[in-house]
Amino acid sequence: MWQVSGTGVSKGINPYLYLMAYYRHSFAPAFRLFLLIALGVVHFGGGLQAQVPMEKIVQISGKVVTEEEGRIVFLPYAVVAVKGTNRGTLTDFSGFFSIVVRTSETLVFSVLGYKDVFYDIPDDLTADRYTVFQILTRDTFLLPEAVIYPWPDPDFFTAEFLAMDVHDDLEDIAKENLSEKAMAELREYLPSDGREHQQFYLQQQSQDYYSEGQIKPNNLFNAFAWKQFIEAWKRGDFKKKEKK
Repeated sequence: MWQVSGTGVSKGINPYLYLMAYYRHSFAPAFRLFLLIALGVVHFGGGLQAQVPMEKIVQISGKVVTEEEGRIVFLPYAVVAVKGTNRGTLTDFSGFFSIVVRTSETLVFSVLGYKDVFYDIPDDLTADRYTVFQILTRDTFLLPEAVIYPWPDPDFFTAEFLAMDVHDDLEDIAKENLSEKAMAELREYLPSDGREHQQFYLQQQSQDYYSEGQIKPNNLFNAFAWKQFIEAWKRGDFKKKEKK
């Protein structure tokens, strides 16, 4: 029989048993220490990972409004964007919007002529849907009305008005200037004003946001559009109408 005592062996002992006993008593403490350190790192790292809050996906819906003369007015085409990203949407004619965000993000409400409002999504939301009723305030200053007269004093206007020669030719000129033909020419060649430009720009933005992240819809493959076209063709809507 071979016997091992401590780290040594008696003479005549098998040398394999000697090597096994030597490595066992020499490297076992170091291995145990390495194992404890590895387990501690894994446990500590898991604890840190558990402490990091997970971002929650929430659908935010609501309306954007303002106050005018003591009453609530809905704001159409208001921009509702996620700060720092290219994601966003527009409100419809009733001021309604709906967008999907994360709990760590910030919504920006903006309309031309109103102050921007920033809304931080709360981290303690328990539901996956949330309603927001956002009020915007005007960011413009209304100046008093300024009336410009061609005379240095209002008294001159009375004298000029009484001395004015009114005859039938002026009435004929007014009728000609207000005729349907003159109005049609003005509509055709007169450039659009700022309000029309703003409405056109907002409509273009609405169409761009509607197809954000996808291919824009094409009515060539729209069955409903084809149905309307065929019905209009049967009714004769595309025939030239005789001028009366």
